[in-house]
Amino acid sequence: MMTALLPILAAILLTQPTPTMAQDTQQAHQDMLRAIEQSVRDSAHYTGREALSERVMEAMATVPREQFVPAAHRAQAYQNRPLPIAAGQTISQPLIVALMTDLLEPEPGDVILEVGTGSGYQAAVLSGLVQQVYSVEIVEELAQSAAATLDRLGYDNVSVRAGDGYAGWPEHAPFDGVIVTAAAPHIPQPLLDQLKPGGKLVIPVDAEHGAQDLLLVHVGEDGNIAQRSVLPVRFVPLTGER
Repeated sequence: MMTALLPILAAILLTQPTPTMAQDTQQAHQDMLRAIEQSVRDSAHYTGREALSERVMEAMATVPREQFVPAAHRAQAYQNRPLPIAAGQTISQPLIVALMTDLLEPEPGDVILEVGTGSGYQAAVLSGLVQQVYSVEIVEELAQSAAATLDRLGYDNVSVRAGDGYAGWPEHAPFDGVIVTAAAPHIPQPLLDQLKPGGKLVIPVDAEHGAQDLLLVHVGEDGNIAQRSVLPVRFVPLTGER
């Protein structure tokens, strides 16, 4: 019996992270945070932000990005760039995840809608900053995978469903903030309608000549809507019937 177990035990031991692997991951994570901080300073003339909030950076430091990328790309998980995931989609560049989160100015009691769950990474970052995250993903394969990853990692204040995010998630509206992780041809009216007075929407929108702008949209307490362009970006397109 002991002889039969030895190869299995050896295989299990070989798959466990060694102290060196853990140290390398921790160092890569720290390097990613420094790269975000530098990129924020470099783009301040666009964004108006010299630095992101401590809460947002702490969330970025807490979430294990390597758990949200395919195994083949885990060695690149903490590089400050997007990476491919399933269904021809991508996990966003860490800088963009951090910036979009910061633009929402999330508070601990907030309820946030995310359109475009993807890998689940953005929802995980938001999870530590707000009361509840509702996330809609049009690709059922991704919705199921992200929900399983988030559940496995203990992000129990994130709800994921498969559906067309253009329509939002009206059953749980109104939201304190809405974040959209795919480029829309225009700002979807249902998402504006589901924002609380004082709420914010962060969304990439198609601009002229194939460019995209990251927009920050604010619904005033009086219902008036103001928006500003934050940064030129490049996202996968928002898909769906509309």
